[in-house]
Amino acid sequence: MVFWIIALVIALLATAPLVLAFRRARGLGRLDTTKAEVEIGVYRDQLSEVDRDLERGVMSPEDAKRAKLEISRRLLDADTARGKADTTKGQASLIGAIALGAVIIGGGLWLYSDLGAPSYEDLPIERRYDIAAENRANRMPQVEAEAQARPIAALQEPDPRHMELLTQLREALTERPDDLQGYKLLARNEAVVGNYREAYTAQQEVIRIKGDAATADDYADLADMMILAAGGFVSPEAETALSKALSRDPQNGPAIYYTGLMFAQTGRPDMTFRLWNGLLSSSAPDAPWVPAIRGQIEAVAQAAGVRYTLPPLSDGSTLKGPSAADVENAADMTPEERQEMIRGMVDGLSARLANEGGTAEEWSRLISSLAMLGETDRATAIWKEAQVIFGATPEAMAIVRDGAVKAGIVK
Repeated sequence: MVFWIIALVIALLATAPLVLAFRRARGLGRLDTTKAEVEIGVYRDQLSEVDRDLERGVMSPEDAKRAKLEISRRLLDADTARGKADTTKGQASLIGAIALGAVIIGGGLWLYSDLGAPSYEDLPIERRYDIAAENRANRMPQVEAEAQARPIAALQEPDPRHMELLTQLREALTERPDDLQGYKLLARNEAVVGNYREAYTAQQEVIRIKGDAATADDYADLADMMILAAGGFVSPEAETALSKALSRDPQNGPAIYYTGLMFAQTGRPDMTFRLWNGLLSSSAPDAPWVPAIRGQIEAVAQAAGVRYTLPPLSDGSTLKGPSAADVENAADMTPEERQEMIRGMVDGLSARLANEGGTAEEWSRLISSLAMLGETDRATAIWKEAQVIFGATPEAMAIVRDGAVKAGIVK
């Protein structure tokens, strides 16, 4: 209700100048001379002329009196006609002004009700986080997600011979329930032909047989198959598998990617961006999750309110920026020249990392180099930014932290 009151007040304030301008244009303040005004002017001139004729003796007092009486009557009639005309114009302009205001305000309200979201509630950041938590807690289970999922194409078209061998493998495993290699082979081949539900069922057997020896990759593969079976949806069961994978290996690429996807699906693009940006910065260009991240991260960043430019692909073979060899090559320079050279290289590295991103080694080098130049505040700011980017990958974080330790901003 408060919104509508405020919107109405704003609409009235916006409409008022238009209404006033319309009324002036329609005649309330016009300078045009009407017929009645012309007649009034003529009659007044005639009265003055009668007075002058009387003074000159051209007209007798009786004639002058009769003439003035007749002219005064006509003057009164003209003035009455002018008043009626002004009233009519005023009423017409008032009606026109009211109609204009009604069209503007009514049209605006109709457009908002048709194109806007009148019942949409205010969503401060805390409320959005609460909604995301509710979405995450109330997600569809795996079975329901599979029932609603669109089929995902198989990795390859199965040939009859392949399907025959797959059928033989299934039958053989019914007699060998603890055949680890057999279930690994079954899970992989079921996934290849697009039988993702059967694939993750076989992968669950692999994990059962391995027990505590099950690896992060085993759980990541399980989550991958479950997500594919659900048409790309990360169910609570798949999230559980991802959590187990990350508890065994916090740097597991597929697990980090799918965890970010889960946050995107439940309304936390900020968490998705943190995970994907860190993973993208620390991954080789040919990592299987890199194309998927690069295809989505800009939209995720926009939804998270982050200004982000996707860096170009790099082969990662060289690290740009100042190195120990660069400093040694500057041994013959004066201290001022050496300092200027290092500063130029540091600024170039800083600009590239800001625009294109880079590896943990480059961020570490930038932090320590800035401290060497005496720019401790700038090094501290870069260190804080690096913690956001690499926070999800402990190994990369350790590399960046080493640079912060060398800079003296972390003990």
